[in-house]
Amino acid sequence: MAENDNFFERVYEIARQIPYGKVTSYGAIAKVLGSARSARMVGWAMNSSGKHEDVPAHRVVNRKGLLTGKHHFEGTNLMQQLLESEGIKVVNNQIVDFEKHFWNPGFEE
Repeated sequence: MAENDNFFERVYEIARQIPYGKVTSYGAIAKVLGSARSARMVGWAMNSSGKHEDVPAHRVVNRKGLLTGKHHFEGTNLMQQLLESEGIKVVNNQIVDFEKHFWNPGFEE
């Protein structure tokens, strides 16, 4: 389990760097960590991030811009509300203009 804890901390480290008004994907985080096939594990890390208030888990979505983790947030639409408060439009649980809002953790802006 200690290995998972270390992986989760590395995921949180990257998530903390996601700029306000931007999103990234589980797969992009996995890839920058050198574990390209571990997108699901990144999702598990995000699901467990509640005890880390400084981890903006709402900014991590699936590769198509879908809010697949929204059921892990309190309230029905909290994830969407948090994104919209940052200027990101969401329709039918999907980010509008996903490419425009996407932040790739492997590259500087």
